Amino acid sequence: MQQHGKTNTASYSSYIKFVGRYSDPIKALEIYNSIEDECTRKNVSVCNSTLNCLIKSGQYHSSLKLFNQMKRAGLVPDIVTYSTLLVGCTKVKGGYFKAMDLVQEIKFRRLDMDIVLYGTLISVCASHNQCEEAEKYFDEMKSLGHSPNIFHYSSLLNAYAVDGNYKKADELIKEMSSAGITMNKVILTTLLKVYAKSGMFEKSREILDELQVLGYAEDEIPYCILMDSLAKSGKVTEAMSIFEEMKQKQLKIDGYSYSIMIIALCRSGLIEEAKQLACEYEIKSNKYDVVILNSMLCAYCRSGEMDNVMKMMKKMDELAIIPDWNTFYILIKYFCKEQLYLLAYRTMEDMHKKGHHLDQDLCATLINRLGKAGAPSEAFSVYNMLRYSKRTINKAFHGKILNILLSGELLKDAYVVVKDNGNLIPQPAIRKFATNFMKKGNINLVNDVIKAIHSTGYKVDQEIFYLAISRYIEEPEKKELLLHLLQWMPGHDYCVESPSRKLILENSHMLEHRSLSELLFKHSMVLKTNKSRERKIK
Repeated sequence: MQQHGKTNTASYSSYIKFVGRYSDPIKALEIYNSIEDECTRKNVSVCNSTLNCLIKSGQYHSSLKLFNQMKRAGLVPDIVTYSTLLVGCTKVKGGYFKAMDLVQEIKFRRLDMDIVLYGTLISVCASHNQCEEAEKYFDEMKSLGHSPNIFHYSSLLNAYAVDGNYKKADELIKEMSSAGITMNKVILTTLLKVYAKSGMFEKSREILDELQVLGYAEDEIPYCILMDSLAKSGKVTEAMSIFEEMKQKQLKIDGYSYSIMIIALCRSGLIEEAKQLACEYEIKSNKYDVVILNSMLCAYCRSGEMDNVMKMMKKMDELAIIPDWNTFYILIKYFCKEQLYLLAYRTMEDMHKKGHHLDQDLCATLINRLGKAGAPSEAFSVYNMLRYSKRTINKAFHGKILNILLSGELLKDAYVVVKDNGNLIPQPAIRKFATNFMKKGNINLVNDVIKAIHSTGYKVDQEIFYLAISRYIEEPEKKELLLHLLQWMPGHDYCVESPSRKLILENSHMLEHRSLSELLFKHSMVLKTNKSRERKIK
């Protein structure tokens, strides 16, 4: 078609849809970018087809980039464009807020919200735990004369499943029945989820039986929903009974059920049983994903079997399965338990590089262990990872890491902690740091350290000044730093007292006589003012 010049917007739109469905969806974007004809590139249908392919492949950010590119090029998005983008908001992080931005644009452009768009909005709200918002859009849709279909009912029901709101779920089922809509597999499975989440296990069992009778329980999903809720409620025996029932029925098992039971057994302290189940899965199946591998990893870590732990990690590499947050969390806890602190540190470093958020309690544990193991530098690195991850840090963290750094004599790093977070550190720890730094820290930073301590609200005492002055006198080439300190002190309500004054006078040959006399006079005036103030207070 290209060779004979027969391509048009319809052919490009169809070709992009075909490529996205049967080939690499990213190829669809490449085709779109290769279109030379400006009119075709700006055609809404062609753009929508490309957006749809990107959304289906999970490339939401790429689709948003293309959407903004479309608008900058002067193309006016239609309701299909917005509906396509809203579908992507269902699974993306922060999708609810992105969806609300799109809704505002729809209203601004005065586009009519159709029944498909409402269905997608309800689904977005449900997937992001916005139950009230889901209800709002459901009611708004009905008020505009649109009749809900089974998709709208299942989406709203899914919102009720999040917190197990079985009362509203029952009302919705009654409304659905009154509307003449028959419950299908999706509705029944979601209703099972509602009851299971609310702890109504007998009712859940009834729904599961109904699914079986209707031939809708041919895979592990409905069983797993009930199993998972039972396990999380501490009813491990009942959950195992459901699991055994699945195996007897020889249902198609993809590993999710094994994962639920292995984790449940681990939580209950039944480590040997969890390990046996992990071994059973290895023998019976060669289907692995990150969820089942994490559960097996958890079982082997809890039982302290390093060989099997390493074997699971190797299997992840061989199958090109990317570790998730849980993988790192399980491994770090295990390495800490086995006192392999440097290995735990390297794992956390890798976790941070991969962009996973850091668990504050786990970081605290590792920082303490690294400190006790004589690895203050690594402890400081963990502290920095947490600090730069933009998470709110517990105040006690700063004092803890400061003590670890002081024990390891990493005074420059300790200075960074005090300078950035001194107001959150207890004053005894600040004083300990100041004393240590004056004695052993980099002499070129002594004045900066004193200023940083002062800025935290801590009143620098005479012993600290004496130690600083002593350091400078021991190194005469640093007399300019001493002069700078003596000049700074009166302006901030500090003065040298005996024995600091005596030490300076004994070594006055280091400084110009005139400069020294002027400075000491200023100090004596501050001392006089301070004593007068103290008498008035008394």
